[in-house]
Amino acid sequence: MGVSGDPPVKQKKFADKYGFPYPLLCDEGHEVMKAYGVWGPKKMLGREYEGIRRTTYLIDEQGNVAKVYAKVRPPNHAKAILEEWA
Repeated sequence: MGVSGDPPVKQKKFADKYGFPYPLLCDEGHEVMKAYGVWGPKKMLGREYEGIRRTTYLIDEQGNVAKVYAKVRPPNHAKAILEEWA
């Protein structure tokens, strides 16, 4: 499952464009992202702002966090996880 702060309409367009085969949770209020510690202050080009820190939580069949991947780089991330856990 993916989580995004975008509204449902924007999220659906994104999922359709990239062919996401899993559900995306709309978290416009950032409650879930804050609970997982992935919403907060960020810096880019000397500017500080609130945003999402791309992170993946691998959750096992019992609902436990098996591994956390911080500072995710999307292009090869899914492939790397599949190779590691295959």
